[in-house]
Amino acid sequence: MHRTPKRPDYLHKPDEQEEQPAITKPQSFVANEQPLSENTPHKLRTPIEPRQPGDDRNDGRRNIGRRNIPPNNLAGRSIGNRRAQIGLQRAQPTPTLANYLSHLGEEAAAKPENQQRDTPAEPQATGSDQNEGRRNAGRRNIPPNHLAGHSIGNRRAQVGVQRAQPTPSLTNYLNHLGEEHENQERDAPGAPQAIDSDQPRDSAHAVQGNAASPDESVSLTVDASSARIAQPSHPTKPRWISWLTWFAAHSKRPDTSSHTGITLGIWGYYFAAKLALLWMNLISFHPLENLALAVFILFSSASQRLRRIRNTLIAVSALALLYYDSWLPPIARVVARAPSLADFKLIYLLELTTRFISLPVIAILLGVCLVYWIVSHRLRSGALVIACLAALSLLEYPLPNWMTNPSDTLEQTASTDKPSMDQIAQTFFSDEAQRSVSLPMPQADAAPFDVIFIQVCSLSWDDLHYAGLDQHPLWQRFDILLTKFNSATSYSGPAAIRLLRATCGQPEHSSMYSTMHDNCYLLNSLNNNGYETNFAMNHDGKFDDLLGQIKSYGQVTASPLPVNGLEITQRSFNNSPVYDDLMVLNRWLETRQQSASPRVALYYHTGSLHDGNFLLGTESLPNTLQTYQKRLLTFLDEMEAFMQSLEQSGRRAVVFMIPEHGGAVRGDSRQISGLREIPTPAITLVPVGIKVTGGNVQRKGDTLLIDQATSYLAISHIVARMLENSPFTSNTYAPSDYVADLPSTRFIAQTENAMVIEENGRFHLKVGSQSWSDYTEFNISTNR
Repeated sequence: MHRTPKRPDYLHKPDEQEEQPAITKPQSFVANEQPLSENTPHKLRTPIEPRQPGDDRNDGRRNIGRRNIPPNNLAGRSIGNRRAQIGLQRAQPTPTLANYLSHLGEEAAAKPENQQRDTPAEPQATGSDQNEGRRNAGRRNIPPNHLAGHSIGNRRAQVGVQRAQPTPSLTNYLNHLGEEHENQERDAPGAPQAIDSDQPRDSAHAVQGNAASPDESVSLTVDASSARIAQPSHPTKPRWISWLTWFAAHSKRPDTSSHTGITLGIWGYYFAAKLALLWMNLISFHPLENLALAVFILFSSASQRLRRIRNTLIAVSALALLYYDSWLPPIARVVARAPSLADFKLIYLLELTTRFISLPVIAILLGVCLVYWIVSHRLRSGALVIACLAALSLLEYPLPNWMTNPSDTLEQTASTDKPSMDQIAQTFFSDEAQRSVSLPMPQADAAPFDVIFIQVCSLSWDDLHYAGLDQHPLWQRFDILLTKFNSATSYSGPAAIRLLRATCGQPEHSSMYSTMHDNCYLLNSLNNNGYETNFAMNHDGKFDDLLGQIKSYGQVTASPLPVNGLEITQRSFNNSPVYDDLMVLNRWLETRQQSASPRVALYYHTGSLHDGNFLLGTESLPNTLQTYQKRLLTFLDEMEAFMQSLEQSGRRAVVFMIPEHGGAVRGDSRQISGLREIPTPAITLVPVGIKVTGGNVQRKGDTLLIDQATSYLAISHIVARMLENSPFTSNTYAPSDYVADLPSTRFIAQTENAMVIEENGRFHLKVGSQSWSDYTEFNISTNR
């Protein structure tokens, strides 16, 4: 195996060298040297004359295409004909080892000591050496000009060198792009050229060309100082290359060898997104539970089976915790209502699913994840997330101040604590249980009149504002309009029971499904005072057993009015028919005209505005909220038409239109559109209108607006006052006579799992067993 001699070997043994003719231009050998190996003989390559300029250009262009060399870099390098070069190489005499060692000695003597020791000789590869260098450069991602001085040699040596070289990073690659860009700008045609005075005289450039005949050879040496092009003093890189270089240099992850190993991995994005949702008030968030999950994620195991179990537990816990942090109903309630949800049409279920998707929220979460990704390359993001969760946990569960006197702490807490909402709720329900209204017996000589209660599903002030129908002519037709009436619930069954028990105070939600005193039932009280009770609906009432709740807990003994043969205008969310309201009420009016009873009390329930109803012919619409305005306009027009029918029929009647709850058409940050689990004021503040019609009676003044907080007990109060003093006694009546001493009821709304209380103009929310929290968003909703 060939061994490169050391410098002392060839500098101190001149007697062992063969006598050769003096080499006047050693650089001519440098351009034609072959790498030394065991299999390749060392032949002396004599430089040949350059070909004619025209031929050089043609050959140069062809070689440029093959070897990707810029045209300007070919100055002084005439490639020549490949076959001629090979022939000349074979014809040249083989250089002896003495000549080679002599040349190495001369070159080593011309260099400084430190450069001689650290920098190997840099022979310029030509011919096949250049091609071999470029091929290796392609394999190792090294530019061809970086191969100067690297003899390819044996393949094993190449493999060793290749393995020893470090893998190029993104920063090196981008720096290389910048250098290539600078070289292109420097070598561009028309660029200013200057002589590089720093280039040593000894490092000359050998220029090869084709000889006129194989026997002729001329060595042309061009001084590098006259051939190089000086670089500009301040090269300019493109902005995008400079930016990418900076980004790659600063995007390296910090060294974690000395760190404690606090990392959440991909789950860091999970916690970052939840913190963003908390900031937007879209979830409730439980910091202590989230901190426990984060700490569990930090633990790792060397066992692959344990890692799989751990990852499964993390995924399941994260999904369950996300649902627990959301404002969605508890899992137990969802399971209990699963049979009812199974009746929903598929298209309505898809619609509800799309309501959970908010493009602005998704854009914000993507931005948060991007910021987290950038920060994770500069800071310990896992430790930062855990610190945030720990801080939130301390805010929710503050540590006791052990340095303070316990008695002083209790006194300070009592003086600064908010009013106890639980105590307010307990006092309220205790007081409401003592309140009731007794309906008097009508006087024998008083003009009889009917009482009609129209309970409307899914209509609130917020829905009216959203649909732009709060100025409909129907609202001016009413004699009395209660603007702050609280329906106290957000579901149909409890709302119907509360209305049918309007003669007593507002009961707690859990006590509505128990038996109460007979005087608390509105229709029963009217029946005891000489009224015949009627019952009508424009739907079947099977969903959530609404019909059964009305009969059982509302004490309605009358059978529903038959609606067979009437026009079906809608299909509900469970595909049951919904009949036209005006047709149903006109059918009742026809049957009432045939009845001999002097007084009749009608309870009518309509579901025309319920969320999920489809107008006939529009079942393919993906969003029933688009049809809400149209359905509401139709309903209000038909109610006004029905009152006109009452006047034309000559029947004297008092109509109470009482919505049971709103449709949550607008929704808010805690509930999507149509979801009414939380009874917010946007859902439970409903418009209640009272109209005296028939008998040619005229109202004094305009519609009377009642702005005080009222509820169902106010309805019973107005009914009792009208039974005492019939509005049909004379041709005129004053609405103010019937609202004197109207009972006021503070705002407290309930469902099975949530309660909302208004205290000093602020609303407070409690969901399940959680603590009370401020919830002021629906203040804005009610004012929209």
